[in-house]
Amino acid sequence: MITIQNYRLVDSLEEAWTLNQKRSNRILGGMHWTKMSRNPVNTVIDLSRLGLDQIEESDEAFRIGCMVSLRQLETHPGLAAYTEDAMREALRHIVGVQFRNTATLGGSIYGRYGFSDVLTIFLAMDTSVELYKHGLVPLNEYAQGGFERDVIAHIIVKKSPAHFRYLSVRNSQTDFPVLTCAAGVYAETGSMTSPENDPASPALLQADCQPGYAPAAAVRLCIGARPGRAILLEDANHILKAPLTPDAISRFADYAATQVPTQSNLRGSAQYRSHLVRVLTRRALTQIGGDSPC
Repeated sequence: MITIQNYRLVDSLEEAWTLNQKRSNRILGGMHWTKMSRNPVNTVIDLSRLGLDQIEESDEAFRIGCMVSLRQLETHPGLAAYTEDAMREALRHIVGVQFRNTATLGGSIYGRYGFSDVLTIFLAMDTSVELYKHGLVPLNEYAQGGFERDVIAHIIVKKSPAHFRYLSVRNSQTDFPVLTCAAGVYAETGSMTSPENDPASPALLQADCQPGYAPAAAVRLCIGARPGRAILLEDANHILKAPLTPDAISRFADYAATQVPTQSNLRGSAQYRSHLVRVLTRRALTQIGGDSPC
């Protein structure tokens, strides 16, 4: 159980950043996983007064405060529409509604937990982390480590023409996942990582959303609970080309199974997880562009 000496409700991100430079201090989120640690904490830093519990949606992006709860993400109509319910699917298995009402996005991203459904789904999107001192950092870069003493202010999700699916395997409902899989298939003129490139009109999402095979210019596949931290796999060998045919999807699923490193733990063996990488990748991409309507 965690031991806390002091509590500070800060009035600015500058105050929070200054306090967080001391290694024995810690930013206060939902505290669900933090409370299980044994390290003594000198001061917990509460950001509740800073108005960072809002989801702002524009035509170009979602700007999500670090204190937004997982339940807010799960029930937000804009995120549900943009991700085609992939966001809701990623979050609905996490413990229970009471838990998701208090667990925060900032804490989930900062923790970069190996079992994180949250990290998996956000890596499949064009996501950046807005840090107080370092500014915007691509989530894939942030997830690799570093920036430990900086403060997450917002998570930015850029709206690019894309289709998303989220799948996971669990031994029981609300348990930690055995494996998670999020796929994002981006349209020909969409932009994934370059902020200077304007995304194509969201109308393209409607134009190609019909039964049959969807066009694919770029694919972001994210696999988590390997049981390590979620990693991003892109189609570097251009296996997937428009249209997304069953043969191309099957070959990319085989490629993913060989490229994503897995390990064994109590929930499953490395061999089983590699098999799941293949199966979930094929299912997700088939749902996006193959046998099912968008």
